Amino acid sequence: MAIVCSGAMLLMGWSGPLLAQPDNEPPAGEEATEVVVDEEVVVDQETDAPQEEEAAAADEPAELTLEGVQAAADEAALAGHNAWMLTCCALVLFMTAPGLAFFYSGLVRKKNVLGVMMQCFFLMGLMTVLWGLYGYSLAFGGDGKWIGNGEYLFMNDVQRSWPEGAAGPIEPMEGVIPRLTHMLFQGMFFIITPALICGAFAERMKFSTMTVFMILWGTLVYCPLCHWVWDKGILGFVPTGEEGNGWAGGALDFAGGTVVHISSGVSALVCALLIGKRLGFGHEDMRPHNLTYTAMGAAMLWVGWFGFNAGSELASDHLTSSAFCTTHFSAAAGAVAWAVMEWISRGKPSVLGAASGAVAGLVCITPAAGFVNPMPALIMGVVAGVGCYFACGAVKSSFGYDDSLDAFGVHAVGGTLGAVLTGVFATRACWDIDNGRPLGLIEGETRILIGQVVAV
Repeated sequence: MAIVCSGAMLLMGWSGPLLAQPDNEPPAGEEATEVVVDEEVVVDQETDAPQEEEAAAADEPAELTLEGVQAAADEAALAGHNAWMLTCCALVLFMTAPGLAFFYSGLVRKKNVLGVMMQCFFLMGLMTVLWGLYGYSLAFGGDGKWIGNGEYLFMNDVQRSWPEGAAGPIEPMEGVIPRLTHMLFQGMFFIITPALICGAFAERMKFSTMTVFMILWGTLVYCPLCHWVWDKGILGFVPTGEEGNGWAGGALDFAGGTVVHISSGVSALVCALLIGKRLGFGHEDMRPHNLTYTAMGAAMLWVGWFGFNAGSELASDHLTSSAFCTTHFSAAAGAVAWAVMEWISRGKPSVLGAASGAVAGLVCITPAAGFVNPMPALIMGVVAGVGCYFACGAVKSSFGYDDSLDAFGVHAVGGTLGAVLTGVFATRACWDIDNGRPLGLIEGETRILIGQVVAV
């Protein structure tokens, strides 16, 4: 009871002064302080206003312009082209080892497996060094008729550099990709081409002799031929009405039918004839020791060939898709055609026949991949499967040469068929390379076909 009374008295004591003062009039002692506080609040609000406006302006997105959007799109496209080409570099290298290494090692006798694998693997290193030192410059330097110059020796003007007085590093470009990427991609071709020749002299050439031969062959055969066809040399394609070094208008070679396959196939035959036959050839059993290796290698080659052919567009666009599709179609048709030929002549197809037919189709479509449509690619695959089947069988038996792994029968014959058929089936609908003029015989034009025959 005492507590309740005390609380009531306190409440009444405090409520008196409060009731005596109006709610809107502060006590006399607090008036100045309250005014000062109000002024500070007003000043703070006025000071914060510009900061809030600046923050809001910073949060707003920058105004889009057509030039800005185009620049961003171009930068993204260049990055995409480069990423695709680096992927193709890996795919083409994958063709040599393990692809070609497995394909060839399965075809030789058991005692020679490691020797063939060593040749393929060693050439990856040897040819890369030569390409970086001088090969790229001989193949793609300058615009002479016969051979490149020293423009790119030792990677000069290929790698990124920061010249004295420049504001930043300089990235040399080759079309829409860095020149360094172009050098890498073409270097993979320089690796696999001499490796293809190894199939002709498998089991009968010393390793040291092979090394010297490949150095000379890459320098004196591949680099000049590459320059002739792909760098405005004497076999380079010259559009109508333009000046150039090409004979008969030059040759169409999208990915290396002439540069890679005909050169390696013919060189393989020459090697086989000069070296002679293997000991015991025609008397001893020389059947392939492990066709599982060969089938695996053929599958790897099939996959890697997409980078080989589609990558030769040196960009990622509609032509890349066309080359990718024609590559696949021709390989499929070649495998079926060779298997059917075995079925007719021997009563049943074989895994070696299907694998060889697929490679023959891939070789045949190589020069035409970006110039023909998918349906002609099927025809080319069939022609390659049948033609290479006879070259590796009846023709080889008739002449009696010992091309151990049929490098000539598949690559030289397949490459020749592909080069000639390019002049038949090339269409401007795929690549308008001649300023709107018809290209192949299918479009009523003969000039391209003549150029293909001259190049072969």
